[in-house]
Amino acid sequence: MDGNAIMTSLKGRVRQYGLLMRIDRPIGTLLLLWPTLWALWIAGEGRPDPFVTLVFMLGVFVMRSAGCVINDYADRELDPHVARTRSRPLAAGHVTPTEALLLFSGLCLLALALVLTLNHLTLWLSLAAVPLAATYPFMKRFTYLPQIHLGIAFGWAVPMAFAAQTDSVPPIAWLLLTGVVLWAVAYDTMYAMVDRDDDIYVGVKSTAILFGELDRLMIGVIQLCFFVVMLLVGDQLDLGSYYYLGLAVAAGLSLYQQYLIRGREPRECFKAFLNNNWVGAVILAGLIAHYGLAV
Repeated sequence: MDGNAIMTSLKGRVRQYGLLMRIDRPIGTLLLLWPTLWALWIAGEGRPDPFVTLVFMLGVFVMRSAGCVINDYADRELDPHVARTRSRPLAAGHVTPTEALLLFSGLCLLALALVLTLNHLTLWLSLAAVPLAATYPFMKRFTYLPQIHLGIAFGWAVPMAFAAQTDSVPPIAWLLLTGVVLWAVAYDTMYAMVDRDDDIYVGVKSTAILFGELDRLMIGVIQLCFFVVMLLVGDQLDLGSYYYLGLAVAAGLSLYQQYLIRGREPRECFKAFLNNNWVGAVILAGLIAHYGLAV
């Protein structure tokens, strides 16, 4: 094999690994990033440490990528039977299960290298992050509530951010984590509505299946609980009008999501799921505006 052929083959492998890590679909990274930045901005009182912020941003990308890889490994026998996932690298046979496990291990080691640059409390908290990410994909086989597990996995960056920034995890961090879990359950139920028929066929579970015809109502209740928690966060931190304006815009976006899922059409449910990116962004904008004008 000549040099050009080797380079072409290598580029092909790298591309498949990138697809396996969902580099082409950044929505998961963003949904993990927003609450991480909320926590850093609150813990740093509007001035988060630049190095800590950089480490967490890189860590978000690495751990989300690792989560996608282990998710596809867990679902490698199921994905070929689901229309939306049958073209994924593992399901299509472009990447082997062994390659996926090696890639997952490498990403976890990279995440460990990042957290080793932070303090000991953050390191100890990080020991729970990998098990949370690694076990989530298997929860759908045992419980109708895998979205709660996802929410904890996505929200675990919140106490870690407080630990890295302040070397402590105050009660407000756990309150914020509760809000993140509620938000994740709401948006991931919308996501699960996209695949509900396929999931029932292959025998996996989700909150979308559990809620059934009450799905829209339950999502609405969970969204309401999320905003109540975020109001409590604002009250306890004595945040100003810019934060509440961000929450108000986020609430409007959540109402729009309810409109999108009204007919339970998969395409519209997916649009509603994607729209949560803006919910995270406007809440962060409110925090930045509050602290930026307060210092």
